[in-house]
Amino acid sequence: MQIGKNSVVTINYRLSDTDGKVLEESEQEVSYLHGGYDGIFPQVEAALQGKNPGDECKVRLTPEDAFGEYDASLVRVEPRDLFPDTVAVGMQFEGQAEDDGEDEFTLYTVTDVTDDKVVVDGNHPLADKTLDFTCTVMSVRAATSEELTHRHVHGEGGHHH
Repeated sequence: MQIGKNSVVTINYRLSDTDGKVLEESEQEVSYLHGGYDGIFPQVEAALQGKNPGDECKVRLTPEDAFGEYDASLVRVEPRDLFPDTVAVGMQFEGQAEDDGEDEFTLYTVTDVTDDKVVVDGNHPLADKTLDFTCTVMSVRAATSEELTHRHVHGEGGHHH
């Protein structure tokens, strides 16, 4: 079966920087619902259209196509006493962006800790990077009506969240 709208695509993938350094690699197969359901980068989805199991695909993603440009306004300096005693560089916390009247939260990564302040960064760690996404199509199947209704892939045995 070829990859087309409303198919479930299973891939193995590798995400590298432009120098070939592997940044992330699937340890197990990953499945997504193909056809504009936001389960994978749109440029990757377009490149996979019409592919078959066993086919390989490589797509270069600009920052705009992947994790966005770096936004300095997402770096915040917060009072140290707002964090647990165990706060350390690399820890992540959910928080609401400043001046954001919405109920959307951003994942902030701690980048610096001093006696009186903690610096957190709401940018994705791969923001501002051009990336190479390489994958192999492992399988393709028609999506079930339940998967189409819920707009995502379900595991074996049906719907699990």
